[in-house]
Amino acid sequence: MSDALLVLEDGKIFRGEAYGATGTGLGEAVFTTGMTGYQETLTDPSYHRQIVVQTAPMIGNTGWNDEDDESAAIQVAGYVVRDPSRSPSNWRSTRTLDAALAAQGIVGVAGVDTRMLVRHLRERGAMRAGVFSGDDLASDAELVARVLDSPPMEGADLYGAVTTPEPYVVPAVGTPRFRVAALDVGIKSNTPRMLAARGIETHVLPASTTIEQIEALNPDGFFLSNGPGDPATADGPVELTRQVLERRIPLFGICFGNQILARALGRGTYKLRYGHRGINIPVVEHATGRVAITSQNHGFAVEGEAGERFDTPFGPAEITHTCPNDGCVEGLRALDVPAFSVQYHPEAAAGPHDAMDLFDRFVDLMNPPGRHHLAGGGE
Repeated sequence: MSDALLVLEDGKIFRGEAYGATGTGLGEAVFTTGMTGYQETLTDPSYHRQIVVQTAPMIGNTGWNDEDDESAAIQVAGYVVRDPSRSPSNWRSTRTLDAALAAQGIVGVAGVDTRMLVRHLRERGAMRAGVFSGDDLASDAELVARVLDSPPMEGADLYGAVTTPEPYVVPAVGTPRFRVAALDVGIKSNTPRMLAARGIETHVLPASTTIEQIEALNPDGFFLSNGPGDPATADGPVELTRQVLERRIPLFGICFGNQILARALGRGTYKLRYGHRGINIPVVEHATGRVAITSQNHGFAVEGEAGERFDTPFGPAEITHTCPNDGCVEGLRALDVPAFSVQYHPEAAAGPHDAMDLFDRFVDLMNPPGRHHLAGGGE
């Protein structure tokens, strides 16, 4: 196999072998601790313009199938692994991971000491990086310069690159009970499936959707999806969220959606040193003391402290969840308007199931006593 390099903006270089496509991929180097679910990770829009490092040493054992994609394409800017599988073994596999990466032009590097690399990223923080192979290899100094010329993740406006160009509908399973307008700022395919299983007809809408278009659907609820980039750039979705709150439409947000809701409520956001990415991250719910093991993928977080209450233009709100590892805000809710959000992924696949009840809480929010909702698909 040909040589390949991972080049970090601080000048650190990791040498390995080409994996997937050859060429150049520029983005932010981040690591994920999941032991499984690499196909879902690679196709998650939240990873757009990131070079993902797998901490699990062996990757590709189950190949690639046609059912588990979380979006229409692989989203990462590059991929770094230690020991790629030579021959996958799974009854659902249709091709190798290497072939899937190559077919979609995703540049990878294999044979890297990912343990050393992750320690470096933990100490120095997530940073700009590049993966280079084939004819794009050059001198170390030239490659470092190319990385330094690339844009940072802080201030990156990326959700527009992954949103759906046109609205589409995911029907409810069985008799429709509710209609939800879902703002796509990087939605994963499993989210509408989880909603559909609860009798929810989901209208997935572009990030540029207006409040008039939302009102025309007469939805029972509004969903804010996960997504990539810096939430400080999401002024359009934040303003739309404020308008939804003004109309008291029940709202549920996850990940990027948690940050959008926080901004709509007047809270700031900030960039984490190396983020939370994996399927084994604990979260404490302060009202109950319950600890859930969760799937997460975020490099930004909401300002706040455990159990904090704060004033908003829509009445009081509170921080409902935090991560015991570092105190990071993991959830919030408004007290006078029907809105709540979490920073983690209750729809995760592969991932723990501890947080799946959040979809049921959304159903309860849309179904208070005396509220009229869909019956048999009619108004």
